Amino acid sequence: MQQNEEVLGIIAGEGKMPIYIAQEASKKGLKVVVAALKGNAREEDFRGIADVTCTLQMGKVNAGFKFFKANNVHRILMAGRVQHTSIFKNLMPDLRGAKFLASLKSFKPNYLLARVVEEFQKEGMEFVSSALFLERFMPPKGTLTKRTPTKEEEQSIAFGYKTAKAVAGLDIGLTCVVSQDAVIAVEGMEGTDACIRRAGELYQKSAEKKSAVVVVKVARPDQDDRFDLPVIGKGTVHALKDSGIKLLAFEAEKTLVLDLEEVIKLADDNGICLTAI
Repeated sequence: MQQNEEVLGIIAGEGKMPIYIAQEASKKGLKVVVAALKGNAREEDFRGIADVTCTLQMGKVNAGFKFFKANNVHRILMAGRVQHTSIFKNLMPDLRGAKFLASLKSFKPNYLLARVVEEFQKEGMEFVSSALFLERFMPPKGTLTKRTPTKEEEQSIAFGYKTAKAVAGLDIGLTCVVSQDAVIAVEGMEGTDACIRRAGELYQKSAEKKSAVVVVKVARPDQDDRFDLPVIGKGTVHALKDSGIKLLAFEAEKTLVLDLEEVIKLADDNGICLTAI
């Protein structure tokens, strides 16, 4: 972002990521304009941080364009998770939104988000990286915690990485849970933390719990940094703790670890290994 680009628009989903970006942008002197997606983000979370906010009903395409144009937004980003269930509950398209939905050839997340970007570009708004100002939360390769992977866990990580990349390439999810060469769970609409908890239920019911179980989270093979980057946080570590799973491997330099220092401490306190691969 150039120094003369003084306004940043944010389409905010749930979680801390859009809040942190808004905070960093405000510190750098940018005017911050936030559209909080109904059912996912709240305007009040940005009060005292953003200069202008609104609640945006999903599908109200023209309302979104008018809001950002009225605030001189030419650079924009999407940040935060959008729950699939909230789309069905809160989708009320206007005429342009209805035409957009009718034009879609697929509802896969990657395709859908790319088309959203195209619509904004038609209105003169350029999308920037969804990790803007948060690069310090994207760890390089290496183990972050006191506990390091065992040889058995390293074998499971290698298998999990290949599996997760294949699943991500199909635009299904970014996370899988594996044990040696067996797949326990694959992330679908529920998100990473719920996938881990589901895997934990299966693991706890298993009569044989000696094999190394690991969670692996990756970026898509053709990851576009403008949307849907892999993200983990304290909630992910709590899910690991509750599930009894002691290792999370994630793709280095492509995964956002929000509240990085707190996440590492929480993992250390619970004997959990976090490693960037």
